[in-house]
Amino acid sequence: MLDLHGYGPSILKGAVLTVEVAILSLLLAILLGLLGAMAKLSPNPIFKGIATVYTTLIRGVPDLVLMMLIFFGGQMLMNNVSDWLSDTFDTDIWINVDEFTAGVITIGFIFGAYMAETFRGAFQSVELGQIEAGKAYGMTSWQIFSGIMFPQMMRHALPGIGNNWLVLLKTTALVSVIGLSDMVRLASEAAKATHEPFRFLLPVIIGFLLMTAVSEWGLKKLEQKYSAGVVKG
Repeated sequence: MLDLHGYGPSILKGAVLTVEVAILSLLLAILLGLLGAMAKLSPNPIFKGIATVYTTLIRGVPDLVLMMLIFFGGQMLMNNVSDWLSDTFDTDIWINVDEFTAGVITIGFIFGAYMAETFRGAFQSVELGQIEAGKAYGMTSWQIFSGIMFPQMMRHALPGIGNNWLVLLKTTALVSVIGLSDMVRLASEAAKATHEPFRFLLPVIIGFLLMTAVSEWGLKKLEQKYSAGVVKG
């Protein structure tokens, strides 16, 4: 049954690729989200303006359009950069924006904007008195961030992070439109070849449900960790 007319191993390989895209996109989204949140909370109007443009622009453009733009436009940009380097420094460098890279960058950029708002609200939930207490105790900025702000911020941010992660997981299916052989694309091709869509789409549904179940279990453990010592009303 798992052989699926010989397509089973390739679909399983596509599932692993889907997980890789999702995890790398999440890491990029968290990094951009933290930077975006700190920029929005910064007193510097330039940083705040850049972050506002980023979150507004990314959240306003359809995901599919952005993916096509980065995949095709990104390669054209890299071609121009290569030509400029060749003409200016006589250096022959070729940078290829493949489907995997374009998919990770696009999904990371999209969810980085959502993460920025999640982290911004979470940072604002940390009481200023505790930060001031850290300063009074002589803690460095990094010690205040890692020892006071981050643990408390995470408790408030985890519900939003979890929601973004589950949506991100489903969004990985978009990479199939730019030719990446993920689980959805391989299952669709097998369904077209055999004219048996349910036989191949059902494992895809089960695969995503399994990833969702594991994610919810992991998120619950993280919430328990960062809620330790908190009395719930």
